[in-house]
Amino acid sequence: MKKQILTAIATAALLAVGVPAANAQNVAIVNGKAVPTARVDALAQQIARSGRPVTPEMQGQLREEVIAREIFMQEAQARGLDATDDYKSQIELARQSILVRELFKNFQEKNPVTDEETKAEYDKFAAANAGKEYRARHILVEKEDQAKAIIAQLKKGGKFEAIAKKSSKDPGSGANGGDLDWANPNSYDKDFSAALTALEKGKTTEVPVKTQFGYHIIRLDDVRDAQLPKYEEVKPQISQQLTQQKMAKFQEELRAKAKVE
Repeated sequence: MKKQILTAIATAALLAVGVPAANAQNVAIVNGKAVPTARVDALAQQIARSGRPVTPEMQGQLREEVIAREIFMQEAQARGLDATDDYKSQIELARQSILVRELFKNFQEKNPVTDEETKAEYDKFAAANAGKEYRARHILVEKEDQAKAIIAQLKKGGKFEAIAKKSSKDPGSGANGGDLDWANPNSYDKDFSAALTALEKGKTTEVPVKTQFGYHIIRLDDVRDAQLPKYEEVKPQISQQLTQQKMAKFQEELRAKAKVE
């Protein structure tokens, strides 16, 4: 008898140990159905991927969220909503989105942008933008006679900035008195660039400069050596750009080799 009692106590002790272990696998039991802890972890990962931090204080909220979802899901299933064509279509679209996302994630993990690639891209940028930078102002108008009239007005003492604000059809620079800020001349239209680089500092074009945008009056305010950002400052942006380029190429290659009828 004593042996039976000891055996019963031992069995109860084992069961008591086993219950917390089983409960640890589940967040709750809703209407007899277990809600696994893995759902909380999956929801936390989803939130983290969206860029929001998941703090320990949020665990209670996450638990309540997955329990609420289970309750609502059970009710939807009881009403037969999981058998509708609309539900099945949405599930298929979600499945496709998840698979495509995983494909792209897998590609990026196996084809990361290297330091050598970002440095090579920076060197190419530096070579293309080396030399001189020009700070200029311009006034843009539609017709040549308008430009000639403004040049005459400037020669009589008219203020370039005031005329630019009043007459320039370039909304960006016009509001700032025609200021184009510092820029490499290669970033402009070739005719605009040629006229700009031919000017002496402080001088204004004597004749209107025609481009695809209209007629320009250009004043060169200053010249300096190109001020390029340091490699470490722009490395993240370069890496992101190269990552996008690799992904675009990967997608194009998949489309090219796919047999679409």
